[in-house]
Amino acid sequence: MFGVYYESGTSLRQDRSKALEWLKKAAKQNFLPAQGYIGYMYEYGDGVRQNKTTAKEWYGKVCDNGDQIGCDLYKKLNQQGY
Repeated sequence: MFGVYYESGTSLRQDRSKALEWLKKAAKQNFLPAQGYIGYMYEYGDGVRQNKTTAKEWYGKVCDNGDQIGCDLYKKLNQQGY
């Protein structure tokens, strides 16, 4: 997955803006790992401006696609008021 390669700098030069671009392409195709990784990036400000509301939205997509971890992360942020 190119997004993770760009984000981590594994096999490709690290470029977080390209990482997000590729992850969003995969996420639009309902690729759960990409959706979850984007949520993580926004929750922790990893390569993007930290935005827990946006992170919650991405975790919600993961949850809607049937992933319990995404549901748990969504619930956690929701309980924190995001």
